[in-house]
Amino acid sequence: MSISTFTRTGALLCALAVSNCAVNPVTGNPNFVTMSETQEINTGRSEDQKVRKEYPPYNDAALQRYVNDLGQRLAKASHRAGLQYQFLVVDSRQVNAFALPGGYIYITRGILSYLNSEAELAAVLGHEIGHVTARHSVQQISAATAANVGASVLQILVPQVRNAAGDLLVNVLGNALLSGYGREHELEADRLGAEYLARTGYDPQAMIKVVGALKDQELFDAEVAKAEGREPRAYHGLFASHPDNDTRLQEVVREAGKFSSAENRINREEFLKYVDRMIFADSPQQGIVRDNALYHPELGLVLQFPADWRVRNNAQNVVAVSPQQNALIDLRSAGRAEGLPADMLRKLLKLGTGSTVSPLTIGGLPAAVTEVTRSGKPTRVAVVFLGDSAYAIGMQASSVAIFRQHGAAMDAAMNSFHAITEQERAVAKPLRLRVITARAGMTFAGLAGTSPLGRFAEGHLRVINGLYPSGEPVAGQALKIVE
Repeated sequence: MSISTFTRTGALLCALAVSNCAVNPVTGNPNFVTMSETQEINTGRSEDQKVRKEYPPYNDAALQRYVNDLGQRLAKASHRAGLQYQFLVVDSRQVNAFALPGGYIYITRGILSYLNSEAELAAVLGHEIGHVTARHSVQQISAATAANVGASVLQILVPQVRNAAGDLLVNVLGNALLSGYGREHELEADRLGAEYLARTGYDPQAMIKVVGALKDQELFDAEVAKAEGREPRAYHGLFASHPDNDTRLQEVVREAGKFSSAENRINREEFLKYVDRMIFADSPQQGIVRDNALYHPELGLVLQFPADWRVRNNAQNVVAVSPQQNALIDLRSAGRAEGLPADMLRKLLKLGTGSTVSPLTIGGLPAAVTEVTRSGKPTRVAVVFLGDSAYAIGMQASSVAIFRQHGAAMDAAMNSFHAITEQERAVAKPLRLRVITARAGMTFAGLAGTSPLGRFAEGHLRVINGLYPSGEPVAGQALKIVE
């Protein structure tokens, strides 16, 4: 729904239900919302605790202060300067930034890897502040309430914490974070973000620059995804076209020029100083995937997935999918180890007393395994006890014949589960961004030859330096590499 349509509808609804009418702080037009500003702030405060459980803060006090200080300067120039804003860098490899009602704004370390200046960081934060000042999330929640769709705020706004109960909500609201709030709201957030940039002395064109950088990341990931046989990932605020060809985006950013000062800061070197040595991709707290093996020093476990399967290290589980995408292996926590593995397995799968559950030993650890059918598909599930914790290993294929085809590989993965050794802890070191100075004649192909990023290293190095698809380093340039 466009802003103009929403405004007309909101005016009509306000005439019918004055108690739910509120003036939008940005436009001055009425919005039909079911949440007062006090409720908005209380909702954000409550949901912030849930976000922090799903996305723990990144452990770098200097970087946290840097991002928060920058965010606070931008917020003071916004249409809702009186809110108590919170800015947090979360420990996630995802390329994302999002906002909760009331001024709670989060940015992943994953997206920081693809930014190349303080002005670009300010553009991302300004965009999210724009969503808060225009009350976009409140409008999303109000729309869900009006439609009688029951789900938590995080299910509405953060797809990664969504469960089955929120699936209907996805269909109704269109997945606010993964695909954005809609074209009009995203453009409004860009316009507001560009204005806040200009008001605080940054070049508003940084909004175009950062959208271009993130669009390049999306295009690169699509290229890699095609080669890996998976679905590409996209930053939620991007549009279908590149910003160079997006006249509406260019227009809304150009409007911010009237607020510009002569300063127009970029601050590339200052930004790079703070991301130097930042963890890239997996962190030890989430487990490190090397050569398709999961090393998790925090949990003290290792599991080797089949060599040619694609591994996804998610917040709640680790999943490996076969090359033909017809079989998978899923590793996740099953809670505290209690009783016997067979008892926990029966409880986990809600099995009757007549079901066959076989005790066994996996990696020297007590375990149990059973075979069931789930969603019409053959499935094997094991529960393994490691110390005080229990873990479930699920294996599933699209048919009995496919299960037989992959059975040996899936069993090998299951049986590889074991307690991490001291030698393996040494392997489980995270990759880190390093900032170097480019030398004359240095190329991304040359850097890729010694990079741990694998066969796509050359493109990856280009995209994190804002030089995708064909740029090359210039002598004396500060350059990000991964080691």
